[in-house]
Amino acid sequence: MDVKNEVLYRVYFLLFGLVVPASIVLMYKTAVIAFVDGEKWRDRGRDNYLEYRTVEADRGNILADDGSLLATSIPYFNLYFDPLASSDEDFNKNLDTLAQCLATYVLDDYTAGGARKFLEDLRAAGDRHVVLKRKVSFAEKKFIEDFPLFRLGRFKGGFIAEKASERKRPFGLLAQRSIGYVRENAKPVGLEGQYDHILGGEPGQNLMICVDPRADLWMPVDDLTLIEPVSGSDIVTTLDIDIQDITEEALLRAVNYHDAEWGTAVVMEVETGAIKAIANLGRTDEGWWETYNFAVGAAVEPGSTFKAASLMALLEDGYVKLDDSIRIEHGRTTFYEEVMEDASPYSPKLDTIRVRDAFVISSNVGVAKMIQGNYGVKTNSDDGPARFIRRLKEFNLNMPTGIEIGGEANPYIKEAFSEKDEWSGTTLPWMSIGYEMKITPLQLLTFYNSIAGGGKMMKPYLVSEVQRFGETVETFRPTVISRRIASEKTISKVQELLQSVVEEDRGTAHKLQSNRYRFAGKTGTAQVNYSRGNRGRRIGGYRASFVGYFPVEHPIYSCIVVINKPRRGGIYGSDVAGPVFREIADNIYVSKPELHRPINAGARPALVAENLPGFSIGGKEDINTVLGYLGIKHYGDPSTELAVLRPQSDSLLLEMRTLPDGQVPNVVGLGLRDAVYVLENLGLNVDVEGFGKVSRQSILPGTRARGQNIRLYLR
Repeated sequence: MDVKNEVLYRVYFLLFGLVVPASIVLMYKTAVIAFVDGEKWRDRGRDNYLEYRTVEADRGNILADDGSLLATSIPYFNLYFDPLASSDEDFNKNLDTLAQCLATYVLDDYTAGGARKFLEDLRAAGDRHVVLKRKVSFAEKKFIEDFPLFRLGRFKGGFIAEKASERKRPFGLLAQRSIGYVRENAKPVGLEGQYDHILGGEPGQNLMICVDPRADLWMPVDDLTLIEPVSGSDIVTTLDIDIQDITEEALLRAVNYHDAEWGTAVVMEVETGAIKAIANLGRTDEGWWETYNFAVGAAVEPGSTFKAASLMALLEDGYVKLDDSIRIEHGRTTFYEEVMEDASPYSPKLDTIRVRDAFVISSNVGVAKMIQGNYGVKTNSDDGPARFIRRLKEFNLNMPTGIEIGGEANPYIKEAFSEKDEWSGTTLPWMSIGYEMKITPLQLLTFYNSIAGGGKMMKPYLVSEVQRFGETVETFRPTVISRRIASEKTISKVQELLQSVVEEDRGTAHKLQSNRYRFAGKTGTAQVNYSRGNRGRRIGGYRASFVGYFPVEHPIYSCIVVINKPRRGGIYGSDVAGPVFREIADNIYVSKPELHRPINAGARPALVAENLPGFSIGGKEDINTVLGYLGIKHYGDPSTELAVLRPQSDSLLLEMRTLPDGQVPNVVGLGLRDAVYVLENLGLNVDVEGFGKVSRQSILPGTRARGQNIRLYLR
């Protein structure tokens, strides 16, 4: 029993005499380390913390269709200095010369002595990541890294050059929103965002050490990366620099002149669907900027530009012919107690007109009555309005285009008699003139582009290929959405209507037509922010638009212009958007030779006497050479050196031109070379004034030649 007690005493002694006090001390030390001195030890731990860090890859370029740079990354270097990297011997040996170089080329505010003191203070302070200069070029970086001490490298000389890049747009704000951006804490936008996986490349990895935990500054452990980054590829867009510039300039002038809220314009290639220009301008406190891609993201009520779809449906279903008659009731009618009026100045004078005329003058009443009269009634097979909606879907007006850049809004076409869509008795007639439905400008342009293309609907696209180091690695071909959205006969009639809008005297775009080329299109003026109440219809503004294509004979480009809420200079599509279309088309026509008919494309015209170079005088051999080169028939072989041309029917006759012996000849009509040759052979001194052929001479013809000075006046 005594032995047992003795053992217990010893156990108690060990427990309370040694273990418990030790535990208390350990707990105390742990608390001090964790809470009292915690930050100090954490900082010390991070001072030598190693981690594999991401090394960003070089970002690819965005190119225009001709290879011009739309967006590129310009590399630059931030230069730092680690004062503790070098040994005392190397530091002291190079200190004076390094200070002199830094004071001369880098540290503008320091003398050589001040730079020396600056370096000594840095080494004493122990800061291992001191900024020397930011955003220097590669050439400047190469120059500075050859300074004394720095030339020993990062780990012996302390010179640190961190590569970075800055995204630049050589053409400034050109196509800014379509090109887009990729930024931290922001949704990717435009081509930069959509093709970030191609442009961004693949990042690498490097083992780095944390040299300043508070500033989150890291330095590579060595000069070799663990995984090399893979540079991004380039994307080639369909954008044409010239057309983009033309479009943006025309749109800017218009939105500024009309004091609009925003505007957009798009130019598309008819055959392929390639977007050649896309401009978006919105009003901001700092002026006009591409703040939003209205062409792609703004689904709006299109107004009268939608009437082409309504007429196409009527023609495709065989309900009307262009020369049928329709009563427009002097431009005012009622649908279920809701009044509809025309904006055309011709409507109040007209009661019954042809279907084609209703479209040409853009009669709301005429188009709405045709749609209501033919689709507003039920048949044995189905409800009438459903037939109209089905036809619009066959035109693909209910589908987004699928363009590469994000943010495309879905079109909104109501379903017949849908309570969810708030279908009412007035929906069908108002939908027929572009209300109670929504569509983006690009979607509407795609529809008109298919009309220009004979019924073939092409998917609009912005990127044609992906390149890597100048070599094409992927090509994006034009995509056909629908081989034919309507019959060839219907498309031909709609084309005829769109031409009449521009070319007929009463057409809403008549004043826009050009005598150099032909174009077709449709104007539109939609009311915005409107509401119906007991006091009538309240309107919050207008949206002017024009959409069409050119040249008519062989359409190459289609274009849409939409300007929202113009506050001055007009509200109608023909006054606000139409002139922008015309300016864009004019400038494209001038700058693109493919739009011009070659002068030798037709039969060679017969030459007539008044168009021939008659009564020209010159050397006989020279005249024969020129006429032979031009392929102009000519006859006669005068014996004199000079000859005169006389037109005769569709050819020329060469006749003699004699010169009197010893007398000053008449050289009027001669070229300078021939005139000088003739006069100097007679011993005359010739003085010349002007350019061209001889129009006057200072000495009268017939005067005896005695070596006089003669002045020839050319014109």
